[in-house]
Amino acid sequence: MQPYVLLALLFAAFFLTFEAIFLSFARCTATRRDLKRRLAKVDSATEPHAELVKIRRRRSLSATGEYTMRLVWLNRLVVQSGVAWGVTGVPLLIVLLAIGLFVLLLMFGANAVLALLFAVAWGMGIPVLLLRVLASRRRRKFEAQLPDAVDILVRSLRVGHPVTAAIRLVGRELPDPIGAEFRVVADELTYGLDLETAMTNLSTRVGQQDLALLVVAVSIQSRSGGNLAEILGSLSKVIRDRQRMRLKAKALSAEGRFSALVLSILPFALFGVLWVIAPSFYGAVWDVAFVKPLLIAASLWMFIGDLVMYRMVKFDI
Repeated sequence: MQPYVLLALLFAAFFLTFEAIFLSFARCTATRRDLKRRLAKVDSATEPHAELVKIRRRRSLSATGEYTMRLVWLNRLVVQSGVAWGVTGVPLLIVLLAIGLFVLLLMFGANAVLALLFAVAWGMGIPVLLLRVLASRRRRKFEAQLPDAVDILVRSLRVGHPVTAAIRLVGRELPDPIGAEFRVVADELTYGLDLETAMTNLSTRVGQQDLALLVVAVSIQSRSGGNLAEILGSLSKVIRDRQRMRLKAKALSAEGRFSALVLSILPFALFGVLWVIAPSFYGAVWDVAFVKPLLIAASLWMFIGDLVMYRMVKFDI
């Protein structure tokens, strides 16, 4: 056993040495990257507005923060997803996916008209689905970070900082996505926008429900005055209570959501298993005229049932 123990100790020593070297190199690289980013900000201080314009254009917005695509709903979805593809990124992806599927279907001998219809649906559907998933994931992260951001605003305002400095502190202390969005708000306030407009732009870029409460509170305070720190302190408690209620509703509806998932997957899983273990099981009836329309009707009916179950377990809080 002694040779094996010695080999194990040698391996552990080699692994720990390699890990120490790697972590040291990674730390140095991160430090240099942070230093370069700070120096780049200092170098760009001669044109401070250029950085804000660059961020807006990466997010598919114009230099003034307006939508640039003709399809406003698609532009809004791109902005809320947080992707930095620019104005041409999403249309280019749609065109490439559509052309790729169209050529692939033609190579397999499909009808040109049907291939074109499927290609257009594929080219539009996949990017929109991907953007919806990314936007939903980003909104959930923002929702989890929002109470902490409001608490930082409250503490900063209570010690006497102005609103712009409090918002900039949130952008510096919290990670993305809320940190990046509040940094944009701070830049917009620095370069001429009023607080209400900047917060409204923030709500539009994110699309999260609880953020609308923060925008309304700030708008009312900017118009009528009042203690903003006290208002935001109460708002932080309201947002946490809403999140707690959402989690409770999600836990109570978990059984229904799981049942919908199982009932949706089970027919296709059973069909696949029978197709593998007994390929001739459906052979006798597969060519019957009404079988395929009946399967399509059953799939459509199952989709309607899934939609009904989804609406039953979805609660808006």
